[in-house]
Amino acid sequence: MISQEYVLQMSRYNMWQNNQLNDVVQLMDEVDLVADRGAFFGSIFATLNHILWGDTLWMNRWCSDVQASKGGNAVHKTFTPNIAAWAAARSDLDGHIRNWAQTLSNDDLRGDIEWSSESLGKTMVQPLGLCVLHMFNHQIHHRGQISQMLSAAGLTPPVSDLVFMPEDV
Repeated sequence: MISQEYVLQMSRYNMWQNNQLNDVVQLMDEVDLVADRGAFFGSIFATLNHILWGDTLWMNRWCSDVQASKGGNAVHKTFTPNIAAWAAARSDLDGHIRNWAQTLSNDDLRGDIEWSSESLGKTMVQPLGLCVLHMFNHQIHHRGQISQMLSAAGLTPPVSDLVFMPEDV
């Protein structure tokens, strides 16, 4: 389904996107970050937290050194208490995702992963490659929502076109 090369590229893209978003949101007032903008999770900050929470959840399933979120699904919008904590956690996890991607093989991606789904209340088994693809798609989907919220707030969202990602990212 996907290859290690894809995972490496997407881990670079993830880091690039999050670094650009961080540059924008660090300049925003907290009131603007947490304002309900009618999006699926309400605010820019809640959506940033949701993405980080989801990435942490997935990476915990694949890497024993990534701590699962305390509070389960209930904390997906409040995963970090403020933008500084989000930025630190996001940077750490992005580095971890990138390092993890370098350890994968194509054979790993064809194997299955089993986990207990709190949302569905059952054990799940899926191909690792499908789950990795889902993690990256989930990020992209919600970062698109953030871009829309930034535009609506009168700010310029970061460039998100994969083909314009610098080589040195």
